[in-house]
Amino acid sequence: MIKLFYKPYLYYNLYIRNKIHKKRTSYSQFKEDLFINNYFKNKSIGFYVDIGCYHPVKYSNTALIYNKGWSGINIDLNQTSIDLFNIARKRDKNICAAVSNKNESAEFYFDHMLSPVNTLSKEFSDLSYKNISKNKYSKKIIQKYTFDKIVEHYKLKIPNIDFLNIDVEAHDYEVIEGFNLTKYKPKLICIELFDSKLNTNEKYFRDFLSTYNYSLIEKIGPNGIFCNKK
Repeated sequence: MIKLFYKPYLYYNLYIRNKIHKKRTSYSQFKEDLFINNYFKNKSIGFYVDIGCYHPVKYSNTALIYNKGWSGINIDLNQTSIDLFNIARKRDKNICAAVSNKNESAEFYFDHMLSPVNTLSKEFSDLSYKNISKNKYSKKIIQKYTFDKIVEHYKLKIPNIDFLNIDVEAHDYEVIEGFNLTKYKPKLICIELFDSKLNTNEKYFRDFLSTYNYSLIEKIGPNGIFCNKK
């Protein structure tokens, strides 16, 4: 996109196409945010980390609680998504990065500028091309990092994490595997239960998270919601 038109495009997306100024009862794709808000008893102050944040309102699991007064950290590997967050989420720290379980180079499969199905997974991009997007993905090499490495690099101060949201298109297990649950102990986790072939793999996540004292308390759409039993 021509640089001259980029900023107007961002505002068009937020205020015309997605009507960010109009408050809604729910912003999530499957109303996960209503469950999250009820779990925290409608509290007005809290802290979240949203990995694979995509958009400030569209399909967002954190927009509702942000509007109630929460704040947090939003991370996405797509710079356009982060540019939207920088306009719409002034209280938040918004970071363009790919989160994983290792600090190394990775292949980024790019659908389009604001696609919800940009991914680090080759298998997912192939399936998405056939069944979801119909666009031919482009590929480039980027760096991926653990959450701890991102915290260190940006010198982030992390308070107690109330809510962790992970939605990274078939790379979710790698993200949660690289997230230091012993150190950060989020109270509630919402994560897509898909593997790289878009198969639901609930046991995979339940077994891993149970080792950190998390139990599955709700399934909404493709997402599992886990709470810390301690």
